[in-house]
Amino acid sequence: MTRIDHLGVAVKSIASARGFYESLGLHVSQEETIAHEQVRVAMVPVDEGRIELLEATSDDSPVGKFIAKRGEGLHHVALHVDDISATLENLKARGVRLVSDELQTGAGGHLYFFVHPSSTGGVLLEICQDPIADA
Repeated sequence: MTRIDHLGVAVKSIASARGFYESLGLHVSQEETIAHEQVRVAMVPVDEGRIELLEATSDDSPVGKFIAKRGEGLHHVALHVDDISATLENLKARGVRLVSDELQTGAGGHLYFFVHPSSTGGVLLEICQDPIADA
């Protein structure tokens, strides 16, 4: 692990939530929809990390279900790695419970997978890697 990449915060409305962060002098650097996750995301850079605002596009999505059950708030912590494939295989070999055994592509083309909270002391943990540049 090289650093904390971002903190994912589930919100009912990105438009409403971004106002608070902008009042702190921060700015949303990108917004996009991740269709396969049924979520809109907005990235707020903070120093070398980011806050990722997550707005469900469907009540039946993981973020929609999270908000219905727990309300708005911290959804996950994301750690950046340099070799996500090796990290995934290492965790599988150790018997760590994963949300999915497959790498996904998320906001900005980042690769990611989630580690189940039962293996992390109750925190949903995202492992992510920067997009792979075209050769």
